Amino acid sequence: MMRRQSGPLIHPPFRPRASEGFFVAPTIYVLAGIHFVVDSYGNIYAPLLPLLLPHLGMSLAVAGTLTMVYQMAASMSQLGFGHLADRWRPRLQLVAGPVLGVVVLSLIGLPRTVWQLGLVLVVGGLGGAAFHPPGAALVGRLGGERRGMAMALHIAAGSAGVAFGPLLAAPLIGHLGLAWTPVLAIPGCIAVAPLLMRVPPIVVERNEAAHEGIAVLKPYARPLSRLYVIVALRTLVWLSFLTFLPVLLTERGESVSLAGVTIAIFLASACVGGLIGGAMADRFGPRTVILTTLLGAVPLLTALPLAGHWELLPMLFLGGMLLQATLPVTVTFAQTIAPVRTATVSSLMMGFGWGLGALLVPLVGVLGDRIGIAPTLAVVAGVLPLAALFALGLPRGVLPSVPRGQVWYDR
Repeated sequence: MMRRQSGPLIHPPFRPRASEGFFVAPTIYVLAGIHFVVDSYGNIYAPLLPLLLPHLGMSLAVAGTLTMVYQMAASMSQLGFGHLADRWRPRLQLVAGPVLGVVVLSLIGLPRTVWQLGLVLVVGGLGGAAFHPPGAALVGRLGGERRGMAMALHIAAGSAGVAFGPLLAAPLIGHLGLAWTPVLAIPGCIAVAPLLMRVPPIVVERNEAAHEGIAVLKPYARPLSRLYVIVALRTLVWLSFLTFLPVLLTERGESVSLAGVTIAIFLASACVGGLIGGAMADRFGPRTVILTTLLGAVPLLTALPLAGHWELLPMLFLGGMLLQATLPVTVTFAQTIAPVRTATVSSLMMGFGWGLGALLVPLVGVLGDRIGIAPTLAVVAGVLPLAALFALGLPRGVLPSVPRGQVWYDR
């Protein structure tokens, strides 16, 4: 007997299977592969800036403004796409969004004006934004008793894609020139096409909750608000170190190459941290993992700006790993707390929360101009205990699993 629930369902339904370790529903690996491709193309603007700046005669201020515009399109718009996915054709977003993002962002070298470049970034960003909420919602529904690990695999794939994007775009276009950026669409489409063909049909339930809109989340507002603040503060810390640590290193006389290595290690730590955090949340509960990892990252990140040459990289990896261990955990925790409108809930914890954190980073830059980068990063790391205070009020004893019979696995 099928139990009804609000939001999108996988169709046709199958009873859940127990899963251990990395063995989860096959569709989760499909979605993780799509996530990798989408986020790879979502990170090709910054690596190509050295070529775009002289090509379009842009100032750094204009380039920074375009970055903010892109983040608004790629992150903040996810709330709207999540609301849409909970009501109408989520599979269309899962299939069309990645294609739009890959194809349009591959045109990044063709614009002849700043306005045209902005249009490419906005449309391409919207393509990626359309995929993320229904993708996370579907992973949550397919995760079953291993929902934490399933979400960790999905998000780790996206983090790996962010790290891979510059490796794909910068060497090729640096050699061939900006006019060849459309060629980048070829490997992306080849990679994503067979994965998109395996996205299962999804049926949106028509019930009272669907017609209530986002107001149906009101009973869960308090814990969701706490999680949202945690996500925004964690994102602020992550992006601040990602943005300003290379500048600090070069000011100290380190090479640009070492600065590049620090970015690669920091991004790699997010993949590892997400996988560990998801697995630990399935065993010990998300509240425990959030509290432990946020507080554990504080001493490492606070001391990082003062670390010597040999201590820097291991401290950076461990600090980034602990910081980003909460990334999949907050998403699955929110889906468990509010088991309705899962795409909307996912968009709050991913795109919308990430977007708010990104909007606060310029304030860190202003503080860095006043007191210096090293003390500024130490101050930013001090934000994490505040995030942990919000975590203290989260529900106890909640595991990111779904009782048998309430979630459907694909074959």
